[in-house]
Amino acid sequence: MSRKIAAFLVVLGAFMIFEWINLGFNLADGHPTSFYVVHGILIAVNIVLGLVLMFLGVRALRVR
Repeated sequence: MSRKIAAFLVVLGAFMIFEWINLGFNLADGHPTSFYVVHGILIAVNIVLGLVLMFLGVRALRVR
């Protein structure tokens, strides 16, 4: 993997984590419980994906 792609993965992972945490804080009150359950699952899955992307990018940067 090239250094550009590895750096892109790190930036993309950080962006995903920031955006989904921001979404979690910006959810307005007044929705049914199922709305929060679904969005909570989406947030959790995307934060894990962001962490995986960051891990792969950092690992690729450290190899070279």
